[in-house]
Amino acid sequence: MDKFQQYVNANRDRFIAELQDFCRQPSVAAQNLGMREMADKVIARLNKLGAEVRLIPVGDGAPVVYAEIGSGDCTLMIYDHYDVQPAEPLELWDSGPWDAAIRDGKLYARGVADNKGNLMCRIQTIEAYLAAFGSLPLKIKFVVEGEEEIGSIHLPQFAQENRALLQDADGCLWEAGSKDINERPTLSCGLKGIVYVELHAQGATRDLHSAMAAIVGDPAWRLTWALATLKDANDNVLIDDYAKHVRPPTDEEKLKADLGIPAFIRNLTGVELLKKYLYEPTVTICGLYSGYIGEGSKTVLPNHAFAKIDFRLVPDLTPDLVLDLLKKHLARRGFDDIQVLLTETGEETARSPLDSAIVRAAVDAAKVVYANPPVIYPTMAGSGPMYPLCQALGIPAVSAGCGWHDSRAHAPNESIRLDDYFEGISFVRELMERFARM
Repeated sequence: MDKFQQYVNANRDRFIAELQDFCRQPSVAAQNLGMREMADKVIARLNKLGAEVRLIPVGDGAPVVYAEIGSGDCTLMIYDHYDVQPAEPLELWDSGPWDAAIRDGKLYARGVADNKGNLMCRIQTIEAYLAAFGSLPLKIKFVVEGEEEIGSIHLPQFAQENRALLQDADGCLWEAGSKDINERPTLSCGLKGIVYVELHAQGATRDLHSAMAAIVGDPAWRLTWALATLKDANDNVLIDDYAKHVRPPTDEEKLKADLGIPAFIRNLTGVELLKKYLYEPTVTICGLYSGYIGEGSKTVLPNHAFAKIDFRLVPDLTPDLVLDLLKKHLARRGFDDIQVLLTETGEETARSPLDSAIVRAAVDAAKVVYANPPVIYPTMAGSGPMYPLCQALGIPAVSAGCGWHDSRAHAPNESIRLDDYFEGISFVRELMERFARM
């Protein structure tokens, strides 16, 4: 056992306690709950590490914690976030979401898998490396934001305004990752984009008695008919010209990984299901509201109906393009009275070359640390701000983390397994060493 592992073993209890401390601080960006207090905790921990730390304000949003440590010809950016999802519904938690309780070798807390576990794991890896070997094999730049869970609203601005700080990074270790149901570590080299809109249909100036529906248009039906033009019963997106902007996967990206799960949409299984999950765009009705939805009956003709919709994007769909295609699609079908509102700025699709040095270093590190070989995905099905921080600056990225297949990120009883957490520390150590040599 080398000095690094000896140090980690000797400090195991303290490392867990530090992670618990992070998780016990609420930091819900959507509710503006505990955000500055959490940023201060991140700053204090990075200062304790010996890093040069700055709190960089970005407009009226949550500030970015930026830090540098180490030196060398190779520079690794580490991206994480200190905000978490809301903890509700609280009654479904087996222990308090901010208790950071440990049961059966797992730590339960809101944000422990997404993303405080990965953030603390990386900080502690650097501490252990410095204690064991005196210096790092490369330079590290931390970018830790506070708005990832609300769409990273200000991170593109941060990346543009601080380009000189970021652009010399040779690769980026992204914030998310887990073992799959077969206990294989997963590595992802990109993200889907996203755009979030609201569709509004307006009727009379006020709600009416439902008897008036014989002669007055119903905005709920109007909206329903408009929504029905967007997808068919087989989950095919019907928006005009949408499909011609979808770039198919390359031969290199068609990595075989059978998930061993039952059929879903179109009765797909295995590789074909995986291809749909990763490479097809989505149109999802996230919320739908009109009229009276309380208990009992109320015969009313509503004067307004609206739907919240998200579009998960793949190359070469962009938020602006999708918004334009949607408006034109509705107008051609006589639904130009449906108001389309962009509720978030949207995020671009991100992809990194599978043969980039940071990806190869992550694959090699995973093969050394984990019992099972890694699964490499060209992209994740989720979204995030990878494009403005990485690809727009020419920085390839790979995403890896210490979650497990039942981590339940964004849901009650979110958790990580502590054994996975400490394997994550070994993985980050191996990745740093291998990346520094490439």
